[in-house]
Amino acid sequence: LFTRDEKKYVTRFWKEIRVGDFVCLHCNEIIPADILLLSSSDPDGLCHIETANLDGETNLKRRQVVRGFSELVSEFNPLTFTSVIECEKPNNELTRFRGCIIHDNGKKAGLHKENLLLRGCTIRNTEAVAGIVIYAGHETKALLNNSGPRYKRSQLERQMNCDVLWCVLLLVCMSLFSAIGHGLWVWRYQEKKSLFDVPESDGSSLSPVTAAVYSFLTMIIVLQVLIPISLYVSIEIVKVCQVYFINQDMELYDEDTDSQLQCRALNITEDLGQIQYIFSDKTGTLTENKMVFRRCTVSGVEYSHDANAQRLARYQEADSEEEEVMPRGGLASQRGSIGSHQSVRMTHRPQSMKSHWRTGNRAEAKRVGILSKRTAFSSPMEKDITPDPKLLEKVSECDRCLSLARHQEHPLAHLPPELSDVFDFFIALTICNTVVVTSPDQPRQKVRVRFELKSPVKTIEDFLRRFTPSRLTAGCSSIGSLSTCKSNHKPSFLSSLSSESTLLRLDERLSPPTPAVATNGYGSQVDGWVTEPPLEQEPKLKPEELELRYEAESPDEAALVYAARAYHCTLVDRLHDQVSVELPHLGRLTFELLHTLGFDSIRKRMSVVIRHPLTDEISVYTKGADSVVMDLLLPCNSDDARGRHQKKIRSKTQNFLNLYAVEGLRTLCIAKRVLSKEEYACWLQSHLEAESSVDNREELLFQSAIRLETNLHLLGATGIEDRLQEGVPETITKLQEAGLQIWVLTGDKQETAINIAYACKLLDHEEEVITLNAESQEACAALLDQCLHYVQSRGLRSNPEKTDNKVTVGFSPLSPPPSPTAPNPGPSLVIDGRSLAYALDRNLEDKFLFLAKQCRSVLCCRSTPLQKSMVVKLVRSKLKAMTLAIGDGANDVSMIQVADVGVGILGQEGMQAVMASDFAVPRFRHLERLLIVHGHWCYSRLANMVLYFFYKNTMFVGLLFWFQFYCGFSASAMIDQWYLIFFNLLFSSLPQLVTGVLDKDVPAHMLLSKPQLYRSGQNMEEYRPRTFWLNMVDAAFQSLICFFIPYLAYYNSDVDLFTWGTPITAIALLTFLLHLGIETKTWTWLNWITCGFSILLFFTVALVYNSSCATCYPPSNPYWTMQTLLGDPVFYLICLIAPITALLPRLFFKALQGSLFPTPLQLGRQSARKFPKRLSTPTETSQGRPGGDEHSTRESVSPPAPLSQDCASHPSWHTQPACSPEASGEPSVVDTSVPLRDDTALEGLSTQAPGSSMWGAAVPEGCPRESKVKSTSAGRAAPLSSLFSLPSFSSLNWISSLSLVSGLGSVLQFSRSSLQMDKPDGDFLSGPSQAEQDLRGQTTDYF
Repeated sequence: LFTRDEKKYVTRFWKEIRVGDFVCLHCNEIIPADILLLSSSDPDGLCHIETANLDGETNLKRRQVVRGFSELVSEFNPLTFTSVIECEKPNNELTRFRGCIIHDNGKKAGLHKENLLLRGCTIRNTEAVAGIVIYAGHETKALLNNSGPRYKRSQLERQMNCDVLWCVLLLVCMSLFSAIGHGLWVWRYQEKKSLFDVPESDGSSLSPVTAAVYSFLTMIIVLQVLIPISLYVSIEIVKVCQVYFINQDMELYDEDTDSQLQCRALNITEDLGQIQYIFSDKTGTLTENKMVFRRCTVSGVEYSHDANAQRLARYQEADSEEEEVMPRGGLASQRGSIGSHQSVRMTHRPQSMKSHWRTGNRAEAKRVGILSKRTAFSSPMEKDITPDPKLLEKVSECDRCLSLARHQEHPLAHLPPELSDVFDFFIALTICNTVVVTSPDQPRQKVRVRFELKSPVKTIEDFLRRFTPSRLTAGCSSIGSLSTCKSNHKPSFLSSLSSESTLLRLDERLSPPTPAVATNGYGSQVDGWVTEPPLEQEPKLKPEELELRYEAESPDEAALVYAARAYHCTLVDRLHDQVSVELPHLGRLTFELLHTLGFDSIRKRMSVVIRHPLTDEISVYTKGADSVVMDLLLPCNSDDARGRHQKKIRSKTQNFLNLYAVEGLRTLCIAKRVLSKEEYACWLQSHLEAESSVDNREELLFQSAIRLETNLHLLGATGIEDRLQEGVPETITKLQEAGLQIWVLTGDKQETAINIAYACKLLDHEEEVITLNAESQEACAALLDQCLHYVQSRGLRSNPEKTDNKVTVGFSPLSPPPSPTAPNPGPSLVIDGRSLAYALDRNLEDKFLFLAKQCRSVLCCRSTPLQKSMVVKLVRSKLKAMTLAIGDGANDVSMIQVADVGVGILGQEGMQAVMASDFAVPRFRHLERLLIVHGHWCYSRLANMVLYFFYKNTMFVGLLFWFQFYCGFSASAMIDQWYLIFFNLLFSSLPQLVTGVLDKDVPAHMLLSKPQLYRSGQNMEEYRPRTFWLNMVDAAFQSLICFFIPYLAYYNSDVDLFTWGTPITAIALLTFLLHLGIETKTWTWLNWITCGFSILLFFTVALVYNSSCATCYPPSNPYWTMQTLLGDPVFYLICLIAPITALLPRLFFKALQGSLFPTPLQLGRQSARKFPKRLSTPTETSQGRPGGDEHSTRESVSPPAPLSQDCASHPSWHTQPACSPEASGEPSVVDTSVPLRDDTALEGLSTQAPGSSMWGAAVPEGCPRESKVKSTSAGRAAPLSSLFSLPSFSSLNWISSLSLVSGLGSVLQFSRSSLQMDKPDGDFLSGPSQAEQDLRGQTTDYF
């Protein structure tokens, strides 16, 4: 910070920086405020910054010194700064900055985002910069964008709040009833002074009305337990624990990127189990966002690049082969050793999955990691492009011809039209971008030369300074510019990659380089490397580490630059005013860069204006979407031969573009325009005015670009491949089976999007596809009417007017799905961006929405970020449906924020989507487990927990309320006040928390194999108004039983009030715990411990309190009450009879319903208990999870022959199943659930999808289907929870739906079997137990 007092820069804290201060920063320092760049150590006035702290992007951005200061030769002096700066007010727009600076001479220069250094960014590749603070502190753009965590309220929580209001109303009614009763009682017995009636000071009694008012207020206090305040605290605790277990699930970890799921929102986990619509981006979400140059067409000639296609296929084959031969023990030992986020995936994947990493051996894997970690979009698959021989020959011929004619007046005129187009095509690929050229010797801290993860290491610049001390002092003040040091090291950075073995020896000394053949095919001589440090000094850079790196803002740009380099047209340097390209024969060509018209989502193209070094002509190179560029071409004259030729080229190019789109390639058109000096001068004048304008600057620049990008000459087109992520087709299929409607919103052209949709199984070749393309709003309305009439005539779905309001429109009711012979549920809809804009109009949105919800899936092409958010908002607001949006880029942020649940993908487009999301997943395939497994569990747990809280509080309040009929409604309580305080706080709090955290109504493998079970959450089966009121009625009934049985037992006895109230408290506690046991589907050792601890704690507190507090609160006297009751047989009798009688209706109802009318969840639970997961099901094998391929199946299962011979006595010792509790970090469990009527009842649950496993498919041949084979992980020590797991054998068929009774029956049955053994207890685990032997012969008594 510059101080005028000391007249020098001094170090200050960030908080001391104010607007108007001058700040000097050095390389690798973080920018403390929004600073206007006034000076740079770079002679060209450039500064490179890394914006990873803002948007997660690691590629470098270029910033430019303000016009008028870049010409300064001497060092910038803040004391001489007298200019006036005018700028806009502080705002949160990171991509826009408007202002102007007025110099002393009156000249006015415009300010824009390229002149502003944003707070939070890091200076890279520049020794020092200086500037003036524009925004500081909380007015900086970074802090204005930091709005803090967004609070979302889940749907279950909103329903719970409504029910709390009902409880408040019920409390008021009960208190009002008691007040009226007390008033009547006082009025009736007013003449008889009651013992508890406290007179006024004058000796008179209260009037009935006054007594009623006091009674009302007292009853509010006594019965306030009815309002479950503790429920909110308990829910937050449960949600935190659920988030912890979700984060611990190894199935949601991705080794390729070394990342795992992130739960950024802790309060909407249950919403994951109720999602109805999924809105997904395509690029980077369904695909890898690893753009690979696939093929191109130039001058109407198509080059298929077959060798490049074979290269890409070898990546996939090498990946599959590597996984097949991977050693079994490699997973655990290598998981923590791979430091790169692009390291080889060590887990096993099925061969059918498409991999995008070449992992032929470990050396290759480490090469990918160490080189790709530093630069985005630079994996070998993206870089090592195999050129087409025919096109390469034409490029070489063009280069030779130009090298011979370069000294003539018009060298390009000597080329045939086709070769001229080829030359311009590759020049456009090379320079029409914003790629920053860097090299390893530049001070960028992100560069790593070791394999350590997250450990600080020195920069490569430090290494090179020790190698060549004189190198950086030879006048090269800007390390970002390679041209300033041309004589020393210009071609050495293009050296080809060396062998894999030498690559990995990073600590080897750097030997003097020799002439090498560069990747672009021409020789290079390396000079200047004269100093060799000793061996024990820092690790050295290998030649392959010295190649040029391309810092691209998008993978498309990087793919095109690498493609041009494969054809020996290499981008070697980029400055703010020039671009250098290296060609084999021509050498280095330096193009004067006059203007760069950046890409925007409206123009859908970018252009550069350059001065050609060979012809001195001013040319415009444009690349962009074919739908836009083809309309900007120069009209062809059919009378002219050249015009006819150009028309033919356009026709052929359009045909090839259609072919590329059908193949699912991303297409770009390349065009050129040559400007005359008059045209350029006229355009330049208006463009400079637009640049210097303060008001409407963006609009004026947009119009200026439109005027320039006309009458273009078509050069060719490219097809870039963006492959699907692994597991995407299977994931989409599972999500659709789960009842989720998937919409894909993409900016790609329609043909490309449709092809990708077919590849990922969003669209089915056997189903009808409705395509909606309209040129006007009237045409769109007509098409919507026509499509609606067609869909309704087929009767694909029911009329929305007849749809039950309780079930979300667009989803079929929960019932057994149709048989395989039934017709498809509906067609699919494809709509382009223009038609979508018309359809989102207020007059047409209802028709569009009604049509879309009749369709199985929807594909929106050419959609803008605003349209994405509008679509999500429309579905959410109109249909009242639960929506989830998933994306990976900044263009998906608005969609993610609008949806009920936003999911970001940790991709290559930065961290904007992740920072705006509620959950972040490494890959799209993880969405399946997140929703179907964890989403279902979270919803089921919390729904049952909420109902249990309402039941518990209502039942406990009911005990106090019934007593009011016997005490004149005086708000007295027969329960000691300490019991009232401790009951919810200590005695009954822990068991419900444990159940809310660990309960699993259906095991994970069953949820994944039968995704239809997810529909229960969509339809709110667990928690809806009807279940709430039934729950409240049941609580009232149980309170009646628990009150009147002790009342009748002690009727006409001489027991005091607390001797009668204490048994009621004990009965209530036992009833609560038994009720919780009935509702618990999965029992763990924690459940048993907490239930026993609650009972033990109650009796311990009662004994201590009753023995030590005789006269604590006179006139009450609880002394020796519990001790007296423990010696009374009546106490034990009523503690046994009352809970059983209270719970008998619930037991009977559940047993009857589970036997006669089982729900799909009950069928799933029973099937899971009959057929426990011992093998990897075919469904999971096809999903690409770790342990899902054939090799891992062989590892995790004992050989078939021994297993079938003695499966009961020899449990298989294998790797823990993926969905086991240990894999997710939760205690092992015993699953208990509702019985099946018979085995055939499962057939009605759902229709088997092609390739999915049957219910009993996981049972090995020769084993009894009802036997259970427990497996233990051999790869790691068994957790403590597994040691306390209890066997799950049901004793009675009709009552096996009752979890607690089933668990107790299991213990009894297991004990009975063990008593029949002849061996002593010490040998119990050494051989097959009697219970296991019984399982071989019995198939009806055990599940």
